[in-house]
Amino acid sequence: MPLLFTSIRLAARALARNTLRTLLTMLGMIIGVGAVVTMVALGNGAQRTVEKDVRSAGTNLVHVKAGNYTRGGEESNIASGLGAATTLVVADAEAIGRDVAGVKHAAPAVRLRGWIGGEGKRFYGQILGTDASLPLIYVWPFARGRFFDESQVASRATVAVLGSTVRDRLFGDTINPVGRSITIRDRTFAVVGVTSTADEEQMETVFVPYPSLQDLLGISHLHGVTVEAAQAGDASRIAADVTALLRQRHAPHINAAMNTLRRGGVLGNQMPQAGSGGGGAPDDFTVKTQASEALTKGLYTSVAAFVLANMPKLDEVNLQEMTSTLERAGTTMTALLAGIAAISLIVGGIGIMNIMLVAVTERTREIGIRRAVGARARDVLLQFLVEALTLSMVGGAIGLLVGFAASGTLTWALEWPTAVSASSVALAFGIAAAIGIFFGFYPARKAAALDPIEALRYE
Repeated sequence: MPLLFTSIRLAARALARNTLRTLLTMLGMIIGVGAVVTMVALGNGAQRTVEKDVRSAGTNLVHVKAGNYTRGGEESNIASGLGAATTLVVADAEAIGRDVAGVKHAAPAVRLRGWIGGEGKRFYGQILGTDASLPLIYVWPFARGRFFDESQVASRATVAVLGSTVRDRLFGDTINPVGRSITIRDRTFAVVGVTSTADEEQMETVFVPYPSLQDLLGISHLHGVTVEAAQAGDASRIAADVTALLRQRHAPHINAAMNTLRRGGVLGNQMPQAGSGGGGAPDDFTVKTQASEALTKGLYTSVAAFVLANMPKLDEVNLQEMTSTLERAGTTMTALLAGIAAISLIVGGIGIMNIMLVAVTERTREIGIRRAVGARARDVLLQFLVEALTLSMVGGAIGLLVGFAASGTLTWALEWPTAVSASSVALAFGIAAAIGIFFGFYPARKAAALDPIEALRYE
């Protein structure tokens, strides 16, 4: 160990004799390692962006709605359902989040369409009561302020978050409404944030804690639950599991409703057909993945049923397409940057080998003196190997800083997402060390193999 420290000190002293030559030698390593760090940062950033887009696009979402009615079901021999229901409650949302595997969030929903007032102006839009997990589900950025938190939901606080269109119509697009108030049915809500989303419906919505909207409407039930799957592509399976869970929880009400219909003699096409998976009774809720909901929007019942029957795993198809696109784009970007990094690292390694061979020639007499006073061949080998390793590691460290700067510049100038990870830092230093050892071994071996007598005679 003392010998290693001595070799490091001697290497630093030798490299400092000609600073410009040392910096020029390290230039290839700096560019190569910087390219490696930037490449990994771009790859990580692209992966996170696609994951975010998949989530915000709703590919991993399942919507549960209270009530069950299929318009035109009689003509298509499809169960029309029981109609409206007030049986979906907060405990159901909690059970979905707790008992269904693969669920990341389950946000209750209470809805109202009505007039929203503020600053002497009015806007007719949607008011959505929800909990603090909704912005996590949709991955919303915020133009102003923040979303309300769990404590405000639990305390039934009268706070609100505005969609950007609501903000513009009530306060103007240049005004920060945070801290101001809006009114919904003569009740005042303090504005705590403004969402920044491209979804038109969400832009025209006011978000409030669901208990506060329940109090305003005088109800205790929910109108729906928004469920987020932890893994995109798992939504169809989760929708089936949620359906089974709610059928079990709502069985007493469903059976009571069916008995009432039978006694009244008004039982029509509410019952599902045998083999439909309905368990012999219609549901008092509706469960759909967002992918299937988007595909069948506006279609007549028979057409929608045909489409869904032929694409039972639509969310998995969408995920595969997105993943395939990501892989193609990522492969192209990685190949480009990997090529730049490889060329720069090879050039840098050759530069290190070249300068170390020059150093061996320049210091031949020094090597002879060291051998004459007792230094062994392996001591000389270690000294020159440490010099090559020092060159590559210092160049790698500078390249690491260049990589950080390049990643930040790309994010700032081109708005390309980047994410530098600890693994990329370790990879950069590992590559630098490997280049130093590989390209520095031959010059070090040549120095160690010099004949001491011939080295002393060298002029």
